[in-house]
Amino acid sequence: MNKDVQANPGYAAGQLSKAFATALNHESEATRERAEKRLERWRRVLSGMADGSLSIGSRTPVTGLPAWVTPEVVRGGFATGTAAAGGPLLPCEQDAARRAGIAGDRRSLFLHHLTDEGLDELYALLDSGEYDVVLPEEGALLTVAWLLRAGDRAGALDVLDAIGPFAGRLRFSPRPGIPLGDASLVHRQTVGQVRERIEAKPKNKAVAAMNEALVVWNPFADELLEHWLETVEDGRVFAVMPHGWGERGAELLARYRRLARNHTLCGKHRNPKENLAILRSSLESLFAGKGVSRLLQHAVDSMVAKRGVPGSPEHAALRERQAADGARPAHHTVAQIVLARLADARQDSGLPSIDPFVAPITEDESRRTGVAAGAELPEWLCDIVKSALRAPVPTLIERGIVPSAEVLAELTPQLVGATTASSYPDPALRRLMAAQYTAFRNRRSLLLLNLESQVRLEELPWVRAVQRYRRADGTGEREARAVLVQLGELALQGFPGTVLPNPLLSELGALAKRAGLRVPFVEELAADIFMGTFSTKYLRAAQIAADVLEGTLYERYYGIDYAAVRAMQGGRHTSDAFDALCRTRAGDLTGRSWVADNGKVIEQAQILTTHNLAVLVHPIGVSPSPGWDDLARRAFGVACRLVRQVHGNPRPLGTVKDAAYAWRQAVFFLALCGLKEQVSAIAWMQDELDRQPPHTAARLDPALAGLRHVLAGGRLDDGTAPAARRFTGWATGRHWLLKTG
Repeated sequence: MNKDVQANPGYAAGQLSKAFATALNHESEATRERAEKRLERWRRVLSGMADGSLSIGSRTPVTGLPAWVTPEVVRGGFATGTAAAGGPLLPCEQDAARRAGIAGDRRSLFLHHLTDEGLDELYALLDSGEYDVVLPEEGALLTVAWLLRAGDRAGALDVLDAIGPFAGRLRFSPRPGIPLGDASLVHRQTVGQVRERIEAKPKNKAVAAMNEALVVWNPFADELLEHWLETVEDGRVFAVMPHGWGERGAELLARYRRLARNHTLCGKHRNPKENLAILRSSLESLFAGKGVSRLLQHAVDSMVAKRGVPGSPEHAALRERQAADGARPAHHTVAQIVLARLADARQDSGLPSIDPFVAPITEDESRRTGVAAGAELPEWLCDIVKSALRAPVPTLIERGIVPSAEVLAELTPQLVGATTASSYPDPALRRLMAAQYTAFRNRRSLLLLNLESQVRLEELPWVRAVQRYRRADGTGEREARAVLVQLGELALQGFPGTVLPNPLLSELGALAKRAGLRVPFVEELAADIFMGTFSTKYLRAAQIAADVLEGTLYERYYGIDYAAVRAMQGGRHTSDAFDALCRTRAGDLTGRSWVADNGKVIEQAQILTTHNLAVLVHPIGVSPSPGWDDLARRAFGVACRLVRQVHGNPRPLGTVKDAAYAWRQAVFFLALCGLKEQVSAIAWMQDELDRQPPHTAARLDPALAGLRHVLAGGRLDDGTAPAARRFTGWATGRHWLLKTG
């Protein structure tokens, strides 16, 4: 293996160019400002790579900073050279310095926290829980205070020795906060984040202009039409006007000028080709002693033909519907009502119930805003508020607030943090370690090369210092295993046919370790930075899959010899035998596209290991309540949906790969069923496929034929079923699925 592989600066240069273009040209000022910040971060990346102060691909990418320091990381895992806990003092730090009467710099604050007065402040925070740890470093001094109060002076000094050299640069004290309460409840967004989303929602000018047309200009056009209907016939104006016609016309023109000044959103009334403009300009011309427009009669006739004579039943019904539509409250006005409702809620947490915040408009709100009492909130606004619901994870999945495994992964640190901290008997330390875990999991992953591993929580000096204060009675292990099984089942039941994302695997791995299980979760690897070899845990994962799947439909469909896999030996870091097997199974590696070649090899590792499905079954022991056959059907449904999207797609390869993932999961779930269930499920799949569009059925039919052939005892490699296919996602040429349909 080449130990000198380095990250390519071309990616960073490309990202800098994109940020520059956005900062220069985007129509939104807020977007331009965000792009300018990204631009500056990418400049630092390129500068650091050029002068050697950044080693992208290393777990210690910033010269002079140990691995435990949280680096600022941008897209792709590139460190910028800045520490996340560095930079200017936060307002809360400035306030703390003023209260203590000390200089406004980090070193002075650090030293203050080690005085009797400062330690008393930290002790009070430990007991009240009224703090927030956003970055891992912000829990360090709280941990020092806990160690000192516990009489562990040596442990506290070890932490101070590690962090002291950075006291002037990094923030080691917590931010103000409020205790969260029940740690088993999680939320996708805080109330504060929901309010920001609502406030950022722009006014819909098109809708406002349409409402103005419905409420203001359509009724005025009707009045003009009625006025002309008194005098116009066959394109000519009567020689003698009805009594008062001129005065009423003058009043209409005066009112038009007032309306035009006060209602400026809709400009159709100024378009000379619009009927309203023709009626109005003809009236003005007539009063000026000029002839009316030659289009006047056409305008009158077309308006009557389209909507009827003003006052007729059909015309009145139309205008009543339009007036009702136009009178609906503007979304911006309703949004302000919801913002007012949310103003008194806790801003840094979720909501125990969203019902009071999405209820219809009250009488009091109607009096204050003019919005009709009882009016329902628009669906988009309810959906935003719903994301702040604080509830058990299954409830959030059921209500659609957690729509994907990726979103589930975002929420699990809140839940896993409380579980991993449960083995600390001291309540203050347990609360601190839960907050510390959540902050650590929010660290962005680094781009790592040469099989380096991400920094682990235990590498933080202050976390390592309190490890020996864990309870050793097995309670924490049992709780961790229970949550591990629950999360595994939620992921499979909630999102069958979806690859478990790497952040979720990190959480499952942390729970497994806490539960005392040695589980080799394997991450999804990027084909463009694949080093050509797999770490030994991939072989271990494949051997666990052999224990679960040897002799099953899965082994036969994918042509695996799991007995041979079980007999393989691994080295200290890698397994040459496993690497060779993946390359052999990948088939023809043409070299025309090294990314596609890498992708084929990685996919074979995913097939052999089942990409974490087997380890969830054994040793973790998940058992989804709907049954494996139900999950097989639903994963097949995902595959069908994705293959439907291939049709007419100018860039279909990503969709093909996702469909192959879903198909593989369907085969895995099916392999865990009995023969009777397998026969029934495959018959159901055929019926489901027959209901798909012809192009979808044509593309997936070879894969399903292959599954039927294997179930009947056949093999896909012996040429006895030429129409049957083994569905994999990567191909170095044109994928067979794209040649059909």
